[in-house]
Amino acid sequence: MIVLESIMHAAATRYLTQKLRLITTILFVATLAGCSGSGIFAPVSNLSDLGVNGTYRVQPGDTLTSISRETGISVDRLASLNNISNPSMIRVGQQLRVNSEAPMPSTDSGSAVLSSDMAASREGQTSKVSPSTSAPAKTARASDAASLNLAWPAKGKIIKKFSTQNKGIDIEGKVGEPVVAAASGKVAYAGNGARGFGNLIILDHDNGFITAYAHNEKLLVKSGDSAQKGKQIATLGESDTSSPRLHFELRRNGTPVDPMRYLPAEQ
Repeated sequence: MIVLESIMHAAATRYLTQKLRLITTILFVATLAGCSGSGIFAPVSNLSDLGVNGTYRVQPGDTLTSISRETGISVDRLASLNNISNPSMIRVGQQLRVNSEAPMPSTDSGSAVLSSDMAASREGQTSKVSPSTSAPAKTARASDAASLNLAWPAKGKIIKKFSTQNKGIDIEGKVGEPVVAAASGKVAYAGNGARGFGNLIILDHDNGFITAYAHNEKLLVKSGDSAQKGKQIATLGESDTSSPRLHFELRRNGTPVDPMRYLPAEQ
């Protein structure tokens, strides 16, 4: 009897897990069909504003604006959640809440307070540093990048960077060039039902991460297939866009994040 109950419990658990993943995929695809031009995934506010454990740790060079771009949460909401009256007064190492359910982090001294000059530099504006000593800001590597170990999904020039509007990066290329899986996972969606994204593939990496590949010419996988890192899943195209490109997006626990913080420095 105990053995039978254990088997039934395991079967029920597998069934519920499969149903949950199916519902998640359906919600993603339904969202895609109604949010053309605003990034592949829905605004974070529609997914309970979830971040990693509900918090974000301030990195060197961060500002509320850059954190807003990273998490998809507005500057005003970040300020409200963390009782921030002066957006330039955040500290390196400070824990910020990114949803209302997360506990308020304990106050700590952190590192040096970010100055308005640093914030201006972060946003690509002219700072008071002499032009002869200034250098282009580099994208900081995400602390959990190694856990995903992404590969470049296509080779080419970055023609559009991550932003609150784009929610991914656009890689220039030629029609027919290979598009590969950036990490191993299962195909959660493959089709062209998402308005504005052409032939689209979404991979679920089963570790809190999801990647999406848009504007393809041909899809070489179907929903339910397994995709191995570095293996071709599509050919680059220009479906529902103005020129040949791959639009690539990355989500971490439901939050859109900058793929450049996870991709290797070299293609």
